Amino acid sequence: MSSRATQSIDPRFASGESHLISVQDSEGRLTDELPEDAGRRGEQLCAQLEAGNILFFPKTPFEISAAERAVLLGQKQTSAAYHKNVAYRPAEDRVTGLDKSESEENEQLRGILRHYSQAAAKFLGELLPAYAGKWKLDYASYRPIEERGRTARLHARNDLCHVDSFPTRPTNGDRILRFFTNVNPVQNRVWLTAQTFEAVAAHFARALGLPGPQGANPISSGLRALARAAHWPGANRSPYDTFMHRCHNAMKEDAQFQQNSPKQRWEFPPDSTWIVFTDCVSHAVLEGQYALEQTFIVSRQAMVAPPRSPVSILEKLAGYPLTRAR
Repeated sequence: MSSRATQSIDPRFASGESHLISVQDSEGRLTDELPEDAGRRGEQLCAQLEAGNILFFPKTPFEISAAERAVLLGQKQTSAAYHKNVAYRPAEDRVTGLDKSESEENEQLRGILRHYSQAAAKFLGELLPAYAGKWKLDYASYRPIEERGRTARLHARNDLCHVDSFPTRPTNGDRILRFFTNVNPVQNRVWLTAQTFEAVAAHFARALGLPGPQGANPISSGLRALARAAHWPGANRSPYDTFMHRCHNAMKEDAQFQQNSPKQRWEFPPDSTWIVFTDCVSHAVLEGQYALEQTFIVSRQAMVAPPRSPVSILEKLAGYPLTRAR
């Protein structure tokens, strides 16, 4: 695992580095630095995540069988059957992003992603009991495409640092926690991280302008009500979600931020797993093929350090609520 900071730092972008927190030793056992008590250990790890750090496991903490790996690694990145990732929707037990004509292969991948999703949720519930039962199990995904050199429109590029925001799945201030595994047997998955959202929020709030409070625009409120009635994707987007989506795009558009913000380079080895709040850690993927991921939408009420949540940071800057009443 390695990190590297850039030499040229734009003074507009303060520090706010992410750090790698190794949760296991090389044998897959919990490190001696962590408390034995599961509750205290979980609270400490939650605090590290909420501070914008990355929890790292050199060995994936549950089994992905040789047969499952063979199916995953058998996929070809040049196949027209795949989008940039294959998505599994746990609530519907179905897979998207595949050629529907390949029904047997679809069923295999659905089973593999279902198992990964369930195993990740079970493990995370035991590791971070403060969050257990206070999350929505969002999509799992499989990424069979080599990231290096992959072409995509600007806002869809993974190789530009950004914070995550899902335009069709607004969170209303809840947090985006993602669980990643590198299933490539020989190649590292290479990331960059820039500053945490806490460090850059004020800059992008000035650049973009903060949205008004929920319900401030009666015309927009009426349109949202119609959209909700029609079940349009993103109809429940709060002012917070609107800003975060604009910030996601603005980060990718901002050449000064991409070039001059201090960065760290991380290389995640084969069979390693890492966990990160991607709504506060600005990140990019530079290299790697064959990765699994499970997303959790964690209630903001479950946070052990609520002021560090992006929604709390923005509401402090705005001086008013940016989410809908619950």
